[in-house]
Amino acid sequence: MPVEGPPVLETPFDLERLQIRNECAADIDDISRVTAEAFAPMPFGDGTEAQLIETLRAAGALIVSLVATVDEVLVGHMSCSPVTIDRRPSSWFQLGPLSVAPHLQGRGIGGALIASGLNRLRGLRASGCVLLGNPDYYGRFGFQSDPALTYQGRANRYFQRLVLNGPPETGDVGFHAAFDT
Repeated sequence: MPVEGPPVLETPFDLERLQIRNECAADIDDISRVTAEAFAPMPFGDGTEAQLIETLRAAGALIVSLVATVDEVLVGHMSCSPVTIDRRPSSWFQLGPLSVAPHLQGRGIGGALIASGLNRLRGLRASGCVLLGNPDYYGRFGFQSDPALTYQGRANRYFQRLVLNGPPETGDVGFHAAFDT
């Protein structure tokens, strides 16, 4: 008897059928699968992204964890976790990992997840959000590099911030300890 795999969404699809919602327990395996598939071909992926999400979840650090579905098939995921600034707690968060099923990338799913996640952070009265990523992509959402806000003690054009409330932050950002494992 053939083994059934996860449901596959046929392409093309209508973006109007896209739903963004909080993750639930039934999504965990699909989140891991989509994350692993999305990062596998990436030159910067190291194969630990799905485990990172599990570790953040176990630590209670997934402050925002959203899934994208089309016709009830999970096709994307994004998470936000707290960061420290100059080793002190802050009201800033880190966006990522962000993943979209490879055969559906470039169709607006990642952008919809980012927009929804940022709206959730605004609802939590977060001061800002940081990430490591492509400036050409994330710049569309207002992210920008700021040499006054560093990661691992140095400025990096791929390390970007978005102010959500209040003035821009300065200092060195530290991600959750799960990123160090």
